[in-house]
Amino acid sequence: QVVFSPLSQGILTGKYKPGQQPEQGTRAADPQSNTFMHNLMQEKTLTTVQHLQTLAQQGGYSLAQLALAWVLRKPIISAAIIGATRPQQVEENAKASEITLTDDVLERIDKILGDGVKYHQ
Repeated sequence: QVVFSPLSQGILTGKYKPGQQPEQGTRAADPQSNTFMHNLMQEKTLTTVQHLQTLAQQGGYSLAQLALAWVLRKPIISAAIIGATRPQQVEENAKASEITLTDDVLERIDKILGDGVKYHQ
């Protein structure tokens, strides 16, 4: 399977913060582009993302790398389509394929997500 938008339109990069307006020039700030992002930009979602970002930092990687490693760890996933806008994003994202998430980290992700997405086995 191929995963489309594993970084949830940039939400899982941590660039959007709870209680803050999106930076001008981003898709989230553009009323014509952000209709599909409305549910992703909810306060609860952005707060959850901040908790995931803390977990990623504790592991020594970026939030995007954590999210991509989480998706790519499943044998059924053959690829993830990522829309990078800068070469360094491509380089950083590629490093996610080298990350092995421990059972402890996976359990902590599940705890942070609560009744959200579960993706184990």
